[in-house]
Amino acid sequence: MDVSIVIPARNEAGNIVVLVEKIHEAMDPGMDYEIIVVDDASDDTTVNIAKKIAADHPDFRLLINPANAGQSACVHSGVRAARGTLVCTLDGDGQNPPAELPKLLAPFFAGSGNEKLGLVAGQRVGRQDPVSKKVASRLANGLRSLVLKDNTRDTGCGLKAFRRDAFLELPYFNNMHRYLPALFKRANWRVVHVDVTHLPRLSGKSNYSNLQRGLVGIIDLLGVSWLIRRKKITDPKEFQTPSVPTPSVPTPKEPT
Repeated sequence: MDVSIVIPARNEAGNIVVLVEKIHEAMDPGMDYEIIVVDDASDDTTVNIAKKIAADHPDFRLLINPANAGQSACVHSGVRAARGTLVCTLDGDGQNPPAELPKLLAPFFAGSGNEKLGLVAGQRVGRQDPVSKKVASRLANGLRSLVLKDNTRDTGCGLKAFRRDAFLELPYFNNMHRYLPALFKRANWRVVHVDVTHLPRLSGKSNYSNLQRGLVGIIDLLGVSWLIRRKKITDPKEFQTPSVPTPSVPTPKEPT
């Protein structure tokens, strides 16, 4: 399989059907892909709706968390279950337009020389969020960029594409999804950024508050900074045993 599209979702009953339809509209019909929704212990009808979608679409899979685990845990579970070589992620609230998925995948299929491309990260343009949320995000992104030097304007964007095997080699921790550019660079992978559009939430409300993000983000930032400073990744060359030439055996002469 080429691509797995992983969607963490909690209480997104009003969004999931439209989101899946738009993914099918956006993806190249010649590409082999699957959609994996990871439900994070929703207490609305998200799971029931997703089960109905699964009955109609063989390329749709549903994972259900028995208890709320958070976005990073959902993404990690979805990537582990994924069958694709490449993984795309987007949020389940409909604010990340599926029409942007081909833009994220394009650099991986741009030709030779992309062996070290590990991550294509979307950066939102024209965010459709309340002013308080945009201000808090700008402050957090500025502090993160200053500390980590990851050259990323917007790590909170859910639209990302990356190599599955490379992602699974990264250190896993809660909220790691907000630090993927820094973590991929730490592992010596190349990171590309693309601008993506942003839409108003289709239905429901956000599962996070600005205060909650801020308090947790400080601890995470210190932890990621420590990981980067403690980095010690080498590229050892395997010793090759010198080949011993086989001695030549003279051919016996025929008697005259």
